Amino acid sequence: MSVIEVRDLVKRFGGRTVVDHVSMDVAEGEISGFLGPNGSGKTTTIRVMCGLLTADGGEGQVLGHDLRTESLRIKREVGYMTQRFSFYEDLTIEENLTFVARLFALAPARDHVRRTLDELGLTSRRNQLAGTLSGGWKQRLALAACTMHRPRLLLLDEPTAGVDPKARREFWDEIHSRAEAGLTVLVSTHYMDEAERCHRIQYISYGKLLASGTIAEVVAQAGLHTWVLEGPAASKAARMLHDMDGVDQVAPFGASVHVVGSDRAALQRSIAAAVRATGVAAEQGETSLEDVFIHMMRGAPDNTTRDNMQ
Repeated sequence: MSVIEVRDLVKRFGGRTVVDHVSMDVAEGEISGFLGPNGSGKTTTIRVMCGLLTADGGEGQVLGHDLRTESLRIKREVGYMTQRFSFYEDLTIEENLTFVARLFALAPARDHVRRTLDELGLTSRRNQLAGTLSGGWKQRLALAACTMHRPRLLLLDEPTAGVDPKARREFWDEIHSRAEAGLTVLVSTHYMDEAERCHRIQYISYGKLLASGTIAEVVAQAGLHTWVLEGPAASKAARMLHDMDGVDQVAPFGASVHVVGSDRAALQRSIAAAVRATGVAAEQGETSLEDVFIHMMRGAPDNTTRDNMQ
């Protein structure tokens, strides 16, 4: 069953197309990663799908409700966690959650707040002012607030930006636990390790959806080939390879250099030339999701001004 099923979504601002005929399916209980560079249209797409913005074109359903005519019903069944912390910093954790419970008309509010505090490990801090929380605890409060009404779909817009690795790990453990219980999650992220925690990924660039599938499927579809160079002259070989045929990317990784290209034969010839000239060792490596991400960023046309993208 598809929780999100949209076709040819279009959203424009001031004559600029920010979401350009995007089609997407997300299955029930799936964690779907939404990837793309800054200004690619991720946030706008999420806002259209949760009923905060009205599409200028296209159609679809979210949680079985029509995007155009049933946006209010969608809002009631969706939890949306924004990029920025958006709660009252001069209220305590408990006071913020009580406010949210009343917005959703959850009764009795006190019971819902207590349950949520307990589920997210916030009970011991319930009287702490939100403004004094660290990034990880603010994130936990935000997650508590957007799941307190038991949504069927959770939309997360870069939820772990500025959060330390331990808090990120705990956050993802919580998301997977909820997905196993049937919650569907669409999460936008720039972190490749987080994208790899998703069941499937969607890649958008300058408003256009360029790839969709599992990590393995998206990497295979990219058709890239990767070589790893090692040795004292690896840096020299990297400089040499930058302008050679078949070479799309050259990136240092510690003492080694990764060289990526889509033309296998041309890339092999260039690698062989660099090996002869510098004496480095070269072997084929595995193409990473980051390699694919960079490849797609470079290949996508910038058809709008980034400052105007949401």
